[in-house]
Amino acid sequence: MMKRREFLQNSAAAAGLLLFNAAPPAFSQTADARIEVVLDEPLGTIEPNVYGHFAENLSGVIYDGIWVGENSKVPNMNGIRKELVDEMRKIKPPLVRFPGGCFADSYDWRDGVGPIDKRPRRTNFWNGEEAAAAPDSHRYDPNRFGTNEFAQFCRLIGAQPYLAANLRSLPAEQFYRWVEYCNSPAGSTTLADERAAAGFKDPLNVRYWGVGNESWGCGGNFTPQEYAVEYRRYTAWVPTYQHNSPNNGELAFIASGPNDDSWDWTRSFLEEIVRKGKSQIRGIYGLALHYYAWNLSRGKTRDWVQGKGDAVKFDPADWYELLRQGDVMESLINGHWQVMGEFDPEHHIKLVVDEWGPWYRPGSELTPGDQLEQSPTLRDAVFSGMTLDTFNRHPEKVAIGCCAQLINCLNSLYLAHEDKFCVTPVGHVFAMYAAHQSGQSLRTEFSAPSVHYDR
Repeated sequence: MMKRREFLQNSAAAAGLLLFNAAPPAFSQTADARIEVVLDEPLGTIEPNVYGHFAENLSGVIYDGIWVGENSKVPNMNGIRKELVDEMRKIKPPLVRFPGGCFADSYDWRDGVGPIDKRPRRTNFWNGEEAAAAPDSHRYDPNRFGTNEFAQFCRLIGAQPYLAANLRSLPAEQFYRWVEYCNSPAGSTTLADERAAAGFKDPLNVRYWGVGNESWGCGGNFTPQEYAVEYRRYTAWVPTYQHNSPNNGELAFIASGPNDDSWDWTRSFLEEIVRKGKSQIRGIYGLALHYYAWNLSRGKTRDWVQGKGDAVKFDPADWYELLRQGDVMESLINGHWQVMGEFDPEHHIKLVVDEWGPWYRPGSELTPGDQLEQSPTLRDAVFSGMTLDTFNRHPEKVAIGCCAQLINCLNSLYLAHEDKFCVTPVGHVFAMYAAHQSGQSLRTEFSAPSVHYDR
């Protein structure tokens, strides 16, 4: 396994080789660069949760990725792919987000509990057109992998569960009931008994709860003011259980935040939240920020389809364009943090970047029909390293990060199909960075000549 320094050197060398072979000569560069680590100027302790992951029922993330079934010929641990568990243990995953994503706001948690053979099958319209030729398990959710299976997966890999609640299409009561199912003490409630019957007598102790997802879009098309009202309603008097629970049973609610540089969403949401009093701020653990580097057209279009680049066919300019977009994360963190400070000067609320990564057009998928399954390359590994470094530079601002997504999808750490499994370049980055969890982030000084490319 390469050390991080070797990885960066090799990445730079690979980029250099691409440049030397490029034609026409659209670039200027030199090798005169300097990085100085300032050992006596720590920025803070790196939060392990910024190395988190995301598992949504899209493409083959759940079925054929995480879940293969107890009767599968693929080696498994109670239905969960064993090779995935083995690899994830190596990277010390702190946290995994489930079930979405946009999928979360069409998901009924009750469908995924109880005897597996009696669970209902539902249409997964988030896999609709983009998975038309994919297996039925991708287009129709068999609900074989639900709350209990997800909790088991988290325990096997040593991660905390982060559940995203359905705010768009389920009543607030069902959010409370889901919390009760997960966290109420053994024997205390009917739902605790139901959980015990499924093999989980003790509470699952789920601390992190997303209150909706992308509520500006697929999560309800709310205005920020409308969503703020819903947020207050959903989080009012949610049951907590202190007995033998981490953090004294305290729940960490994560509000649906902005897309990219939507400063107005952040400002208007918080403005409405504090309309009921500044104490309302204390009810928000984090504000979710989503950022995908999808537009590689170099300024030619803002069209969602036409702007995307190819995952595996790219020239040196495409390299730099993706890395330029990766560098945007810094300004997003600083910009939203500044807006948040207008209403929360003590910064009780942290940023939760629970979806991030490149997003390319279909064409590199290994499983026919799974058009959200993409093949990561060294370019994506460098992008991912840049993003993790950005989180490390802002330990006081970013509390959680979730790479989108874990397996068989966008910017995945792993690819799998039936009995085949591999670690991607992105997976190797997370393995290299695992040692940084809870470490001290140090200030660095960097100097290098500018790099120019056709844009």
